[in-house]
Amino acid sequence: MKTLTILALSVIPLIGAPLHAEGLLKEVENTVSGQPPSQSDVEKTRQQVRQVSQDALATLGQINPAARQAISRAPGYAVFSAFGVKIMVAGGTTGRGVVVDQRSRSETFMKMVQAQAGLGFGVEQDRLIFVFTEEQALRNFIDQGWEFGGQAKLSAMAEGAGGMMSGAASVAPGVYLYQLTQSGLAATITVSGTKFFVDSALN
Repeated sequence: MKTLTILALSVIPLIGAPLHAEGLLKEVENTVSGQPPSQSDVEKTRQQVRQVSQDALATLGQINPAARQAISRAPGYAVFSAFGVKIMVAGGTTGRGVVVDQRSRSETFMKMVQAQAGLGFGVEQDRLIFVFTEEQALRNFIDQGWEFGGQAKLSAMAEGAGGMMSGAASVAPGVYLYQLTQSGLAATITVSGTKFFVDSALN
């Protein structure tokens, strides 16, 4: 896995699509109770993940048509949605996503976990869109997972892929990242201590 230390930027406003957190809330309830998900819950979660992915791509394409073109030409992409809860001194962000290999038309469902700490109670929702312009970068993300460092903030200054990735953060060779929040497209992308790995329950 890779650990990155990255710079911060400003925020670009836009209208974002709403997120669907019900499935992630149910997952938290199942985890606490120790109950394994049923097959119907698994399929429902897959559909929710797919819907969030399509909503996020549509929203990104509306604000940045060049990004839509870049993604359509890329070997693959991934979209993650996060639902974070902080209670007292312990908390964190958990989420799910799907990686799409556009050449094989295959899907790989993955999880994301972001450790946090601090007093208070809060809820955070966002969507992270990875674009893989190199096949090997896509394979590495799926096979090895990914990890950002404890202070990682991404600078959305990328000019790769012939300028079509403008507004994305370049996180590694062949890997770019956008963040969509409920209020718009964020140029300050905070992914401190975030890990991404294959979701064995959905694959």
